[in-house]
Amino acid sequence: MLAPRFEVERLGARLAHVRALTEALAAPLSDADASVQSMPDASPAKWHLAHTSWFFETFILRDHVPGYTLHDARYPFLFNSYYEAEGPRHARARRGLITRPSLAEVLAYRAAVTAAVADALPRLPASVLPLVELGCHHEEQHQELLLTDILHLFAQNPLEPALWPAAPAHHAPPAALGWIAHEGGLVETGHEGDGFAFDAEGPRHRHWLDPFAIASRPVSNGDWADFIADGGYRDAQHWLSDGWAWVQAEAIEAPLYWRRDEGAWTGFTLAGRRVLHPAAPVTHVSFYEADAYASWAGARLPTEAEWEVAAAGADPLSGTQLDRAGPVSPQAGDGFFGDVWEWTGSAFRPYPGFRVTEGAVGEYNGKFMNGQFVLRGGSCATPRGHLRASYRNFFYPWQRWQFTGLRLARDGR
Repeated sequence: MLAPRFEVERLGARLAHVRALTEALAAPLSDADASVQSMPDASPAKWHLAHTSWFFETFILRDHVPGYTLHDARYPFLFNSYYEAEGPRHARARRGLITRPSLAEVLAYRAAVTAAVADALPRLPASVLPLVELGCHHEEQHQELLLTDILHLFAQNPLEPALWPAAPAHHAPPAALGWIAHEGGLVETGHEGDGFAFDAEGPRHRHWLDPFAIASRPVSNGDWADFIADGGYRDAQHWLSDGWAWVQAEAIEAPLYWRRDEGAWTGFTLAGRRVLHPAAPVTHVSFYEADAYASWAGARLPTEAEWEVAAAGADPLSGTQLDRAGPVSPQAGDGFFGDVWEWTGSAFRPYPGFRVTEGAVGEYNGKFMNGQFVLRGGSCATPRGHLRASYRNFFYPWQRWQFTGLRLARDGR
């Protein structure tokens, strides 16, 4: 059965928008910029551009369009990410060695795949359209990764180039930290309804929460500067054992990209190095740092259930989020969405009743539910419209090249 025409047209417009935005984000890059890999956790921009195309080509065109021929039979080995069911692939840590195909060839690949998917949409069975929707959301995730990987790459360059030169952002005055009380009790969390959600967001299930309070805003740069000044990175009593070992081994003294210049803290951004505004939310901190700060502040990190319950009535379209190619920076605010991802104290584990989807697409989230912690709320680099209260992001506790920050919680009302 074919899908209704209005659904095909909606999805076609969404596909065109998502694909065009990815290319606009990468437009300022040279071939060299797009080919270099700054660390094993990051990927070259060219790889992001190609991998998101491989996803559509593999799971839509190859699997559901009769007679489709691969654009290049060598590309699946180069641009498969982690799908074991799709066979062998190039090692993640060596993606920066893929100097060929060129950036121009990758962009041609993108154009061919986009055109083929758009052409096939009216003839695809209705049952396949959710895969196209998944491909769009998958590419939006890579738009955020693309920006954070470019930021990390440019930060390694002694010239500290700007992706988008821009005037300094204007932040609202620092807001006093308040507390939002919740009475606790039996609550439900997780996605429900007909809208899109990733598999890890469900099924909806129940929790018992004791009374708690959650901070009215994220922790700011000014708050974090106080933590540093008070010796927060030198006092083991606030740190988890693994975190303290990480701080010592890596000589961590401040958030990633922070530097003391002529008596002021500066941070490297996609607009170049800037003096940090004290009211803006702190970004690029690890789970270890977030947990240590919460201990120093006499509080704790919220659980993901507490965060979701507190944010349930908030507008997921609010806050600073990615709307177009251009300067990206977190702004001061008191909302739950946008600006900065917020670490929670919850491990990324399956919800009760979770089942892995059959086939290669089932590898999307399930096999990563080990050793990582959940973040909530999105960031300034998350495409607007991508978020909802049930959305679960996840990273390892030492990782901090994403726009990651925190919001405090405490027991009782």
